[in-house]
Amino acid sequence: MTDAPRVRLRDATLADADMLDAWNTDPAAGGEFNDFGIPGEPVDRAVLARGPLRNERNGHLIVERIADGQALGSVGWHKVRYGPNAESEAWNMGIELLPEARGHGYGVEAQAQLATFLFEHTSVNRVEAQTDIENIAEQHALDKAGFRREGIARGAQFRAGAYHDLVTYSILRGDRQV
Repeated sequence: MTDAPRVRLRDATLADADMLDAWNTDPAAGGEFNDFGIPGEPVDRAVLARGPLRNERNGHLIVERIADGQALGSVGWHKVRYGPNAESEAWNMGIELLPEARGHGYGVEAQAQLATFLFEHTSVNRVEAQTDIENIAEQHALDKAGFRREGIARGAQFRAGAYHDLVTYSILRGDRQV
């Protein structure tokens, strides 16, 4: 992407607690592909007050529009392993954008920025994402963000009373354009 970025990723702060609580309890905020029927819980204010919501196992950042500072959603990641050694670790990432932020390319930018962030701040070789086979918009966003489609994980996700197939995408450290 050669255009100036329109979004940035930032740490969630204590000032974001009420907003995050509202997102966690609004089914439309997560969208149909993130509805697991689990009731949203209030954000732990003590954890937010201690600092960034990221560590060696997982993390969470706010997606914010640069022009006006409007929070548009969030990205998160967690560690996965493909073997017992540290070199076999990877990050699995996801995104949730508010309904009004979808379809404008913000997710493409946010996911590309998150992959860059993870490569710059950790030693992993692989960042991956999975999305429902019916979530065509997210598949296009991952393609545009530089991820490669790898295949289908059949029946991998239980959501809305049924098992769903997921499409797996990844980007490797060596895939990145300098």
